[in-house]
Amino acid sequence: MSNHYDALGVSRDATPEEIKKAYRKLARKLHPDVNDAADAQDRFKAVTHAYEVLSDPQKRRVYDTTGNENGNDNGAGASNFGGDGFAFQDIFETFFGGGGGGGGGGGRGPASRTRRGQDALITVRVELREAVFGVNKKLEIDTAITCPTCDGSCCRPGTHPTTCDVCHGSGQIQRPMRSILGNVMTLATCNSCQGFGTMIIDPCNECMGEGRIRHRRTLTIKVPAGVSTGTRIQLSGQGEAGPAGGPSGDLYVEMKVNNDPAFLREGDDLHATLSVPMTAAALGTELTFETFDGEQPVSIKPGTQAGEVINLRGLGVTHLRGFGRGDMKVHIHVETPTKPDAAQEELLKQLAALRGETFSEGKLVSSGGMFAKLRDKLGNF
Repeated sequence: MSNHYDALGVSRDATPEEIKKAYRKLARKLHPDVNDAADAQDRFKAVTHAYEVLSDPQKRRVYDTTGNENGNDNGAGASNFGGDGFAFQDIFETFFGGGGGGGGGGGRGPASRTRRGQDALITVRVELREAVFGVNKKLEIDTAITCPTCDGSCCRPGTHPTTCDVCHGSGQIQRPMRSILGNVMTLATCNSCQGFGTMIIDPCNECMGEGRIRHRRTLTIKVPAGVSTGTRIQLSGQGEAGPAGGPSGDLYVEMKVNNDPAFLREGDDLHATLSVPMTAAALGTELTFETFDGEQPVSIKPGTQAGEVINLRGLGVTHLRGFGRGDMKVHIHVETPTKPDAAQEELLKQLAALRGETFSEGKLVSSGGMFAKLRDKLGNF
């Protein structure tokens, strides 16, 4: 009497997965179509019979208890691999790399009409001021929502899906397929019900059996302070509703920050230009400067030069992650009189004489200074 465990090369406490793995390995090796050894066919039949017994929990229990070679249901052996009890699914998987895709070695169940909805992406424009402090935005979006008439059932109210009379609710039908082992039965999706196992005989008139409709809805989102162009906000469950009452996907809101006529953003810092009369730059003065936080005092020290930067701490963009804000960097532009009248011209000449300056003298300054580089990077101030 042959020992089924020895035939498969496994121990008596082997798991079902270990038994299946051992059988597949031996079946590939011993099948007569790939092994022309004289005893290949007999050995193939032996491991097939052993697998049939040990892969069935009830047959294995009887075999382990009695040790009977015919220790399976009704005492009938299965020494030929064409018997009724042979696991066609397993041999199909052995030679064709997997069967019906249902997992767990069994057939797949009927497919579900209910599926998760798609994610959606929209772009929202905000002003720079809104990006600095944050804002609530009211949006109107076209999306899919669960059908209010059938509540996602896909059926006309008062009706229900009916069981498919072709596959009898399994969503699958058996089809014969020729292989190296002869004809084997395989599972295929039922064409009548498309694998759902049920059919919508009387679909909802509003959603046409989809379980969802297109609808424009209003949504208010909170844009956090500190967003920049490209920042995305994820709103879970605010995307499109799924078919047949399925859960909604997510909505992604991508920010686009508009350019501001007065301020230029670099990271979380803001840059602006303040024009100062030549006399004020020379003598010094106190000016007011309009920011997103209102008017701010700016102290112009005597002898201030064009291109100098005055830093107003904490008046920039709010940090998106963390605390605090960036700075406001005020670039000074010194205004030189372009068309002085006779009196102004005379005063300027007197000033030049007092300073010992002549119109034929000049001083060459490198154009690659720090402000020039910053100006090229940020724009003209």
